[in-house]
Amino acid sequence: MDVRELLEKAEHDRLSKFAAFSNETRGRLRPEEPDAADVRTNFQRDIDRIVHCKSFRRLMHKTQVFLQPEGDHYRTRMTHTLEVARIARTVARALALNEDLTEAVAMGHDLGHTPFGHAGEKALSDCTGKPFSHNEQSLRVVDVLENDGSGLNLTYEVRMGILGHTGERIPETLEGQIVRLSDRIAYVNHDIDDAIRAGILEETDIPRSITRILGQSHSQRLDTLVCDMILSSKDTGEIMLSAKVGESLQELRSFMFEKVYRNPVAKGEESKARDMLQWLYRYYFEHPEALPQDFQPQLSFDGMEQTVCDYIAGMTDKYAVDKYTELFIPAGWHVRG
Repeated sequence: MDVRELLEKAEHDRLSKFAAFSNETRGRLRPEEPDAADVRTNFQRDIDRIVHCKSFRRLMHKTQVFLQPEGDHYRTRMTHTLEVARIARTVARALALNEDLTEAVAMGHDLGHTPFGHAGEKALSDCTGKPFSHNEQSLRVVDVLENDGSGLNLTYEVRMGILGHTGERIPETLEGQIVRLSDRIAYVNHDIDDAIRAGILEETDIPRSITRILGQSHSQRLDTLVCDMILSSKDTGEIMLSAKVGESLQELRSFMFEKVYRNPVAKGEESKARDMLQWLYRYYFEHPEALPQDFQPQLSFDGMEQTVCDYIAGMTDKYAVDKYTELFIPAGWHVRG
């Protein structure tokens, strides 16, 4: 029995009956013959494919909430992804579910996010006349756009976990459901931390009705939510929070929308970001020859709208600003000679 088979057997020996097992995956978009020399399980291989792809590396330069913040400690899409992964793995381990599947979904869930966070989503929605959903774009990234157009060929369970981390579709696996709830727990709490750092909130602004249940500090809130998810979900075959804690989390999320996510100070530059991306979209739509060479073949089978949308969605904040500057801001005069 080789190393991979031993790992697969260990999953069956120690994991819950509710877990997803790597040797029982529903498969990949394109069948792959197992490599006898590969010691990784299917879900471990998916983690590596995601972490080593270009879209994952670009997350470190994409906005979480605050656009291009001045300071080293504000969250980015990358740090958000890592925080989601840690919360989700903690829960998966406590519930004896598959940590590797959980990590793969967490690492891939935001690969399709636009530059400038949800302002970028709004810009592309306005440009195309249809909703741009970052979860659907994340699936498109791993299925089509990465690896020079051939995608990462991930397992069904990882793909559907990525698609279902938000929106109407709920992942079939409990591991995917853990990431869905961990994503909300992570962003609500770390966005409070960033808002306090930015001077938009103070800890004492959080309503007493919330802190009485979830706790007074960042660490207390995370502990309460994670422990409650574990205790409420254990041996039930579903992932949930208790009614009291779930209602408090929803109240906290509503508070954050009112005080931070729609705060004119925090979001004051978003209209500029939306305008900039819309200008870029219109330019490349009218000048497809200006798209990078690796996007040119895509025009013939995906069409102009989808190709331009894919290109802009994949930009980092800085790259979008640089391209806008290059195309629309007059350059200074340099004397030659």
